[in-house]
Amino acid sequence: MMARKVGVVAAGHAKFGKRLDATMRELSAEAYKPIYDAGITQDMIDATVLSYAASQFTGQGAGSALIADYLGLHDKPHLRVESACTTGTASLRAAWGMVSAGLYDTMLVLGVEQMNRVSSAKATEYMSQAGDMRWEYPYGISFPAFYALMASRYMAEYDLPHEVLSKISVKSHHYGAQNPYAHLPRTVTVEEAHNSVPITRPLNLYDCSLISDGAAAVIIAAEEKAKELTDEPMWIKGIGAGASSMMIQDRDSLTSIPGAKTAAKAAYEMAGVGPEDIDMAQVHDCFTIAELIAYEDLGFAEPGEGRELIENKEVYHDGAIPVNCDGGLKSKGHPLGATGVSMVYEIYSQMRGEAKEPSRQIDDVQIGLAHNVGQSGQFVNIFILERGW
Repeated sequence: MMARKVGVVAAGHAKFGKRLDATMRELSAEAYKPIYDAGITQDMIDATVLSYAASQFTGQGAGSALIADYLGLHDKPHLRVESACTTGTASLRAAWGMVSAGLYDTMLVLGVEQMNRVSSAKATEYMSQAGDMRWEYPYGISFPAFYALMASRYMAEYDLPHEVLSKISVKSHHYGAQNPYAHLPRTVTVEEAHNSVPITRPLNLYDCSLISDGAAAVIIAAEEKAKELTDEPMWIKGIGAGASSMMIQDRDSLTSIPGAKTAAKAAYEMAGVGPEDIDMAQVHDCFTIAELIAYEDLGFAEPGEGRELIENKEVYHDGAIPVNCDGGLKSKGHPLGATGVSMVYEIYSQMRGEAKEPSRQIDDVQIGLAHNVGQSGQFVNIFILERGW
């Protein structure tokens, strides 16, 4: 049986930030409301994937049942997917599989995380538990430390000054300042970013993404149903998944993420396109070095040459390959379970010309790419999305 064509037909987004004004279920409702207002009501949804990365943040188990109940979807089949920082795109991949196989026609994929109910120290500890608890975390290897090791190696191997990483932060905050959903909508200068408080050398405060609360949602549907629901579907054209060794000491190189290269190759082959065909990309910039490595793992630049894209502003909204023109994880925020869904939301909005601020709207987006990395590369999902009108 041939897989059915699947498209995104609606999307919604909650404000990212320190959202102590809302519970996890209320954030989910905030993300679903624009979809409901667009006319896709609960009776039109066959099933849901409602996902978040860590129960420890809220202490709530079985959150998919809680959220489904609150959204009026208690009588629809639902499940939770967990895949660290790639929880959102892992959920979308699972839902795509069910719709393409014919199990359901229309599904809601909703990613949510509320991380600020605990202290920053606790949140860091909970995230670090996604590393190896026998050989890494007890020796002080938290996630800033993983990426600091990658940054140190990259800087040594390619003679990269820290100011190049600061320029990535400047771009992220430039666009985050124009995004009403962003957690930290504030511009910064290269000097501010370069001289900010050290977190784990060589990474400073403005090299690191945010501990955020938030939610994002999309509706996907099989081709015939999608055409009934909208004249402007965004087709899921290619999907790639990859994995890397649990301990980064086992990897041949720290200047690339092996699972990302595997996932990119699979996604490009499935979509029948190459890096040169991508009009915009949402990449997993949990740290500035991660965005620089993504340029190269995705084939936008040769190894060691990604710096040219940021230094020449080719990754700005009017450049050759716009990247993270919503502020990225760095400025928009990184609520783990919502991040991947938020990336897909942004591509859908850009294709429809709904980027809110003209100064970050990308012209004529036909094909977009979402690159979502979990842990330090143990999980990777890449989606290639095509404008359907």
